[in-house]
Amino acid sequence: MNTRSHAVLLSFDPALASLRDGLSVAQQIGDTLWVANDETTSLERLKIQAAAPGEVLMCDAHRSFQLQAFLDLPKPKSDAEIDIEGLAYDRGYLWVVGSHSLKRKTAEADKPAQKNIKRLSTVEADGNRFLLARIPVLQEPDGYALVRKVDADGRTAAQLQGNTIGNDLTAQITEDDQLRDFLRIPGKDNGFDIEGLVVIGSRLLLGLRGPVLRGWAVLLEIEPELSDGSTDTLVLKKIGPQGRRYRKHFFALNGLGVRDLCISGDDLLILAGPTMNQDGPVTVFRWRGGFTSDAENVVFVDQLEQVVEVPFGQGGDHAEGMCLFESGEPPGEQLLILYDSASQGRKHGDTEVEGDLFVLS
Repeated sequence: MNTRSHAVLLSFDPALASLRDGLSVAQQIGDTLWVANDETTSLERLKIQAAAPGEVLMCDAHRSFQLQAFLDLPKPKSDAEIDIEGLAYDRGYLWVVGSHSLKRKTAEADKPAQKNIKRLSTVEADGNRFLLARIPVLQEPDGYALVRKVDADGRTAAQLQGNTIGNDLTAQITEDDQLRDFLRIPGKDNGFDIEGLVVIGSRLLLGLRGPVLRGWAVLLEIEPELSDGSTDTLVLKKIGPQGRRYRKHFFALNGLGVRDLCISGDDLLILAGPTMNQDGPVTVFRWRGGFTSDAENVVFVDQLEQVVEVPFGQGGDHAEGMCLFESGEPPGEQLLILYDSASQGRKHGDTEVEGDLFVLS
């Protein structure tokens, strides 16, 4: 089992330093690291700086990209969160997905019991959470940047059709006898909750934090394509049994749900953690040579390798974002893991937060 080999220090613009407290995704593109805070509508780009052997790796030169500049959000206000839970880069596009989950208000210590009981009974849908989109990435003088359209090759930003209460994917799930009831349950109550995204060829894999069905975690496979005659609207192809527009895959992750995904060669890496509001355990599983066929899969625990036991805190330091990371120091294939609700020990000064690097065998 691999242990932490190195630290990575992320440094944010002082005006946006609060972003460090809720990081939910990570994706490297060249010499840039892309992250997001799940309570915003923006993506953050950091430049990966060279480090001498033994030095802490630094990611700085922070630049923020507001997604409403590239996409049509149901709630375009900058404070209307997307709950970004998946990020993946492929063939010039950065893919992004929201949680697609409902949210339940939580109790607060300074409020009377009856008010807290009312809060705990309040369930809301936030339209921006139902986002699945791709945005072109272009090399500019100061580094990689998001753009709405690239005239040179015709790439355009596009998103799955949706509104304030759902999108084309959730409309498909409402017809699924196995999953549809979980659409009405908030994500942190073992309801439907996307956390994790990877691209495999023309298809996307979406990891579900919930539901976990009798210990089995769920991954959905979809194939978005441009709608006929459109440059900015995606639709889902029929790829599943009986003409379904998705496939279902089930994984035995020791009762845990999916918290993030990434691809290592032909292997799938799964960051697994509690589906409910608990601290741990957190494990990275490897499925070697996965998704080599067009079949739906049921993957038992003995078909998986446990490659990293991820540290977690009490009430904080919850692993949320994961990506392969190349820096040259230390050598070998590395996995970067970032944490939501970072502990004070991970915070440096007023603007920096620490992530962990693990060398994969």
